[in-house]
Amino acid sequence: MFLKCSPTALMEWWRPNVEGVPRVRRGLWKMRGSRNGWLLLPLLLMALPGCGGAASNAEKTGEVTQVTESTRISDVIDDPLFGDCGRLLFPVDSGYWGGDTLGSLSLAWYSHVRPARTVGIVNALREQASAGNQIFYRIYSEEEMRADPRKADAGLFFFRGRPGARFALCSAGGGFVYVGAMHDSFPHAQELSKKGYNAFALIYRPGAGTACEDLARAIVFIHEHARELGVDVSDYSLWGGSAGARMAAWLGSRGTGAFGEKSCLRPAAVVMQYTGLSEVTGDEPPTYSCVGTDDGIASYHTMQERTRRIRAQGTDAEIEVFDGLPHGFGLGEGTVAEGWLDRAAAFWERRMR
Repeated sequence: MFLKCSPTALMEWWRPNVEGVPRVRRGLWKMRGSRNGWLLLPLLLMALPGCGGAASNAEKTGEVTQVTESTRISDVIDDPLFGDCGRLLFPVDSGYWGGDTLGSLSLAWYSHVRPARTVGIVNALREQASAGNQIFYRIYSEEEMRADPRKADAGLFFFRGRPGARFALCSAGGGFVYVGAMHDSFPHAQELSKKGYNAFALIYRPGAGTACEDLARAIVFIHEHARELGVDVSDYSLWGGSAGARMAAWLGSRGTGAFGEKSCLRPAAVVMQYTGLSEVTGDEPPTYSCVGTDDGIASYHTMQERTRRIRAQGTDAEIEVFDGLPHGFGLGEGTVAEGWLDRAAAFWERRMR
């Protein structure tokens, strides 16, 4: 029966509204206990534009090879499992990264890039793709991408957690001139998915304005496709480092409507790393921040003062300052900051209803 339906018809049949409520009361959500209902879900996911989900013959037979630190970055970019999205794993803007192999990858303004983590992320995404799961979702329509070809590079890498769990949306930094996702959002999304949350890492168009537009669209996209993606949109969180932290803060306080999109509920929490943002509007969500004392880009004094001002508005806010750490420490593995993500996740969880 389902195979007679076109992808477009399937999407319209099960397209939730902006609040995440199905437009049709009968359907997959009502059928979740039946075999046919779950059989429909892959067809719905296939209708969303993106990459991954089409395993090669080798992967279908279980012969999945693992990448290593010596694997060339160009080979990852050209990996058939990633389709035309392999290049989005790395900065598409030249001049801000270096290295020929996964083990030698370096990113401008970032410290503590760990080759083992880079390799683990690529292998995890390859395993998801080889299992037939879509790993990247474009957030703009074909018409919008034709009008602005740069929008073709905007989208979400999906690190799956438990079906039906809440979601976190992570935005990497890069000075609004490139997206340092491999160190500043992929690792965070991966760790949050291990905790059971559905985590997304945004690839956005450089530029403060366009980056925020893309984040706003991503939030709306997840809300509109919550059922297909298998996520709970209530009490979600926004995470970001450096420029990505500014994006999370701006969307958290101003909302998606301020950036030309439909209005969605604000996040339950914002998690920010190493940014010099000082603005406080009075509309901030509960906010967790962390930074190092040796950060030459984002002063920890500025972040401490912003935290104090958010608290003065009656909103919960916490900050951790790590002695001796520079800008861009990411997860902080092997440093005094290791474990901060666990505490940030607990901060978010305390704000869930």
